[in-house]
Amino acid sequence: MKASLLLLFACTAVLAVVARADTPEEPKALVQKVQELAQKASAMAKDAFSRVHESEAAQQARQWLADNAELAKQRLAWLKEQLAELWKKASAM
Repeated sequence: MKASLLLLFACTAVLAVVARADTPEEPKALVQKVQELAQKASAMAKDAFSRVHESEAAQQARQWLADNAELAKQRLAWLKEQLAELWKKASAM
């Protein structure tokens, strides 16, 4: 997440420089341009944070599945045994 914040600050700095280069010496236009570019940078940062968060959630889900896969296999084996016993009892009747 620190890298994302650094990226956000770097983008904001670059956008401010671009705004300054694109705008003549009019302060109001420069301020407006910087605000627009800052909003774009903020939206980009939110998108990046969202992707990082989604990635972390996916990683946690994969870890949960990996941790519980063996337990699921054991329970399925137990269920298979129970069904086989019930089938034998039903067949004997």
